[in-house]
Amino acid sequence: MEAKTYENIPKEKFQFAKKGDLSHDTKLDTKPVSYFHDAFRRFCKNKGAVVAAIIIIFLILFALIAPFCTEYTVKYYDSQFTTTAPKCKLFANTSFWDGCVEEETDYIYFIEKYAIGKETGHLVVKNNKYEITDEGLYKYRKDTYYSVGFGNYKTITESEYKSIQKYQNETGRQVLYPTVRLKERPSVPFDRNANIYYKVKGNKTEPALDKDGELVLNYWTTTAGAGRYDDGYDSLRIEGDDGFTDENGKQTFYVYGRVVSGGYEVRAEYYEYYIYQHVVQEKDGITEPYFLFGTTAGGKDIFTCLASGARFSFLFAIAVAAVNMFVGAIYGAVSGYYGGKIDLIMERISDILNAVPFIIVITLLKLNMGSASNILILFIAFFLTGWIGMASTTRMQFYRYKNQEYVLAARTLGASDKRLMFKHIFPNALGTLVTSCALVIPSMIYSEVNLSYLGIINLEAGSITSVGTLITAGQSCLSSAPFVALFPSIFLALLMLSFNLFGNGLRDAFNPSLRGSEG
Repeated sequence: MEAKTYENIPKEKFQFAKKGDLSHDTKLDTKPVSYFHDAFRRFCKNKGAVVAAIIIIFLILFALIAPFCTEYTVKYYDSQFTTTAPKCKLFANTSFWDGCVEEETDYIYFIEKYAIGKETGHLVVKNNKYEITDEGLYKYRKDTYYSVGFGNYKTITESEYKSIQKYQNETGRQVLYPTVRLKERPSVPFDRNANIYYKVKGNKTEPALDKDGELVLNYWTTTAGAGRYDDGYDSLRIEGDDGFTDENGKQTFYVYGRVVSGGYEVRAEYYEYYIYQHVVQEKDGITEPYFLFGTTAGGKDIFTCLASGARFSFLFAIAVAAVNMFVGAIYGAVSGYYGGKIDLIMERISDILNAVPFIIVITLLKLNMGSASNILILFIAFFLTGWIGMASTTRMQFYRYKNQEYVLAARTLGASDKRLMFKHIFPNALGTLVTSCALVIPSMIYSEVNLSYLGIINLEAGSITSVGTLITAGQSCLSSAPFVALFPSIFLALLMLSFNLFGNGLRDAFNPSLRGSEG
């Protein structure tokens, strides 16, 4: 190829370059994006992971804040309000979350519940609405708060008797109701005999109605003046009890308390008596029976127990996961970086520990540390083998990156083993490790729930309870009160699903091969 010559170019074509014409490197207009900022940006593009993160934050806030937003404690229980239905005041006028349950009963039991509302104004049969089925059963929504009624006759001291009367006069709330003569009380279950204040046929509970089909009152009465039974009652009286005249023309009153050894035997409506106890006696700071998630068969508030159990589960799982990640990451880093005999020995140690079933580990610990706290036993059991998975993951990542060019270049420049391990290799493995750690937390909670559900570890002591314990409590009443197990089960399902989606989002966000990508 013939070379070109430029001998014929005129001199006037050549000019001296000016300083401003010289081209230099210019400052970048865009700001550099850090590793974590880039990871966060990619995480936010994963809508499923973002929603899962929001749910996890909500569950954590529920666990941390909810125990301080309720008047009840984990230690609280009430033997009368058992399997009480969930109640939210916002839904009081609906057929959902109103503290009621659907019930189908025979005529006698229906009349008993209907009569409680007629006497006290607290309608056990919601809105007094009911249907009669083809089988002759009465179908209605039963208010589980008012259905306790009067229960059994209660014996109280004279001072409490006077205190209740004072409370009634000050508040206008009726706690005590007229009693029934001992010999005229029907033979019904012990926890219901005070509910029957009307006349029945013989010794049965079938009501004896008048000609208008109304209940016939069977209150114990006494006449005024000489020979009057002195029940020491000087407080609110029910409607119609204002010194009425009996068939003999004598002024008559209802008897509200039967004098017995040690005080008075009374008919106290438990709903109002409960309020009296907690308001007047300032017991536990509770003002009224109100259970947002209902109560267990033992009378414990599910909302409080679930929040406290969730808080324990989160704190315990995060603490164990952090310790396991710290120990496992160091162990796996040493094993994966040095390899050879060191890796062989360390891997065999891990294999031996990993071969022991977890259930055997915790059983042996429980047998040999019987006097120790169940929480300590659980922590040791999770720690003994929990770090192995993290160590294995770290080891694989170190094998993947330790022979990369940038690591060889850093070693050539004199970087120490420590710097190579934790400055050059470990950050590239961080995404996988963080994802593994995020998935360890729900796995830890799930294992803890299983252990408490099976009864291997009992965490229900003092102010501590477990989600698994609540699910166990709901197992025995799935047919009659499914809500006892419903709320803990929903919590566990949301937790597991959300953490899985959240972990997948973290894996993609911290993947170094996707750094800077817009996908």
